[in-house]
Amino acid sequence: MSAAVIDAKGVNLVFQTGDGPVQALKDVNLTVGKGEFVSFIGPSGCGKTTLLRTIAALEHPTAGQLTINGMTPDEARRKRAYGYVFQAAGLYPWRTIAKNIALPLEIMGFSKGEQQARVDRVLELVELSGFGNKFPWQLSGGMQQRASIARALAFDADILLMDEPFGALDEIVRDRLNEELLKLWNRTGKTICFVTHSIPEAVYLSTKIVVMSPRPGRITDIIDSPLPRERPLDIRDTKAFIDIAHRVREGLRAGHSDE
Repeated sequence: MSAAVIDAKGVNLVFQTGDGPVQALKDVNLTVGKGEFVSFIGPSGCGKTTLLRTIAALEHPTAGQLTINGMTPDEARRKRAYGYVFQAAGLYPWRTIAKNIALPLEIMGFSKGEQQARVDRVLELVELSGFGNKFPWQLSGGMQQRASIARALAFDADILLMDEPFGALDEIVRDRLNEELLKLWNRTGKTICFVTHSIPEAVYLSTKIVVMSPRPGRITDIIDSPLPRERPLDIRDTKAFIDIAHRVREGLRAGHSDE
């Protein structure tokens, strides 16, 4: 068993609103091992993004225990244990792609030389070498999202948190980026937590699929994938893939019926 990178025990999160308390997460128990690719899937409003934000210390549990590399999420954030990729690329239009990627490195006080070396390395990792001097508006949506991933990788955190990064892209671009993300994961050995609405995407990418119910967000199933690490796109036509997708669909259906 690989070392626990993320460990949630009985995590609850209640938001206080003008209309009263809203329970976003309920009794979440989950262990993510080093080097795993874990997808969170469930209907809109089920707490997938809230759980990711809780791991990133952008939200705080109201009950239970959550540790990242044995630390509290706040400690992990201060030690820059993770990079975060949002749904939108979030690149500053007045900065070049290289300058956008370098921004966290500037804030962290890296030297100019170190910044350049790291930017060059991650541009190559996401297959954007030669585009560093372009501005975001000169790149396609898919390329912008790759630049966003490069920015999250620039300071070489072990954990990559990804909140529906390909949700707004067309299916052809999404397929290509799914392939590239798997290659990137294989090359870097990062631990990846990935939020998605897409069953095929979750099954294609993951070593573990976490199925969540409608609010209050609970885990209804955790599926350890038997698929090999090397996954061509046509693996989606295999019986093994279709069987996992069916189990995910059943888990989503069961979550709705429990309401």
